[in-house]
Amino acid sequence: GWQVSMKSGSLSYILPCNRLPVQLMSQVRVYTSNGQKKDLGSEDTNGSAHGETLHKVETGQDTTNAGQKQSSPKQPVQVKVKAVLKKREYGPKYTQNNFITGVRAINEFCLKSSDLDQLRKIKRRSPHDDTETFTVYLRSDVEAKSLEVWGSPEALARERKRRKEAEIKYKENLFRNQRLLWEYKEFFGNTKPRSSTAAMFFKGPGKVVMVAICINGLNFFFKLLAWVYTGSASMFSEAIHSLADTCNQALLALGISQSARSPDPSHPYGFTNMRYIASLISGVGIFMMGAGLSWYHGIIGLLHPHPVESLLWAYCILAGSLVSEGATLLVAINEIRRSARAKGLSFYQYVVQSRDPSTNVVLLEDAAAVLSVAVAATCMGLTSVTGNPYYDSVGSLGVGTLLGTVSAFLIYTNTEALLGRSIEPEQLQRLTELLESDPVVRAIHDVKATDMGMSKVRFKAEVDFDGRVVTRSYLEKQDIEQLLQEIQQVKTLEELEAFMLKHGENIIDTLGAEVDRLEKDLKQRNPDVRHVDLEIL
Repeated sequence: GWQVSMKSGSLSYILPCNRLPVQLMSQVRVYTSNGQKKDLGSEDTNGSAHGETLHKVETGQDTTNAGQKQSSPKQPVQVKVKAVLKKREYGPKYTQNNFITGVRAINEFCLKSSDLDQLRKIKRRSPHDDTETFTVYLRSDVEAKSLEVWGSPEALARERKRRKEAEIKYKENLFRNQRLLWEYKEFFGNTKPRSSTAAMFFKGPGKVVMVAICINGLNFFFKLLAWVYTGSASMFSEAIHSLADTCNQALLALGISQSARSPDPSHPYGFTNMRYIASLISGVGIFMMGAGLSWYHGIIGLLHPHPVESLLWAYCILAGSLVSEGATLLVAINEIRRSARAKGLSFYQYVVQSRDPSTNVVLLEDAAAVLSVAVAATCMGLTSVTGNPYYDSVGSLGVGTLLGTVSAFLIYTNTEALLGRSIEPEQLQRLTELLESDPVVRAIHDVKATDMGMSKVRFKAEVDFDGRVVTRSYLEKQDIEQLLQEIQQVKTLEELEAFMLKHGENIIDTLGAEVDRLEKDLKQRNPDVRHVDLEIL
């Protein structure tokens, strides 16, 4: 309960009291030792009862310390009573002051846009970068309007259930709808402009992948004919290698097309990681198809050797494969050099960090292809010179080992990228210094900057804001003289509460604007930063 502090001479007493009246802030009453009251604040109807209580306490002290009381004059007793605003109980769920957008009002409360025209419209600071303000509605107004339209909560619940069932039915028929659209593809093809997904395969990583698919497909066809003609184990490994490359690069093309999909409610951060997933599966495919079959055929050749036929055609096809694979390798190297230069990284850093997984796969596959052609040609040459088929089988094992090494590297780098690694310490330091040098920030804690892949970074930090600077930023935009007049007009607790609530909400809006400004500055400092989460301490 309330506590009353009394001072008598040099002694101080604390008495509990649960019935003291509360009228004004810092109310002071003076009680004399004979029980008479001198009120320095407002009048209090219950003051006499408390005066009598205090008089009794003073009388008890006089009996105990009679000698001291006779020698010293009696001092008045001062009582301070502080008035505080009564705490409001909101309960476990309070949504009366919540704002709701027009889209949510229409979807969740089954209203029409015309129904919202009659409601109060409130302009609020927009959370989106492309707009400064947007219109919201009070949730209580929307709920009342929905009950007016539908008559009762039960009718509204039935309408929600009906719409939910219709949505589920639409999703079930989605495949059928897509097939109907496919039947009209020629019509859409003549009227619809070329999509951005198709344009992705004419530049950058998409172009590299498409060139690799065409060249590796031709290489597989000719190597397969050479193997059928010669029966060489090394040539079989080369044919399998080209087939694995073709399939994996087709998978990369699928990953590139899927990564261009727009974010949806189920995937709010988009589908950019599809490139890493496709590259990871590609690495597993190289290991299983390329390395596995090459090892198997090499071991069979060692256990059951058989003579190799004329290798002339095999050498010709290997030479053509060397030229074509080398051309694809040069295309991939030039693309990586260009991208690494744009990011300010070295060629090695760009490859190891798997900045562009699709181009990395093409680069490593074609590098392995060039080396494997050299290994296969060397082993086939030794077999033709010595007549020993074991050299040819050893060449198959060598090609399998090379493909296994490439697949292990691809699996490792893409797994690291999918797990979400931190950005470079230098970049993180620049972002941290930008926040700490801002006057509105006192300190930052728990800083995390995660590379989400494909030049997208998510930045998160706990920020301790300086409330004085935020408040001053708000006051700089106000008319100080008018604000002073408002303060002077405050006479009652109700007026004080209204004044504080009004300007307190405006200060919170100012804090939100400061957060938006910091997020914008972070994105300008590092364009790779796409998502910023600043949590207020």
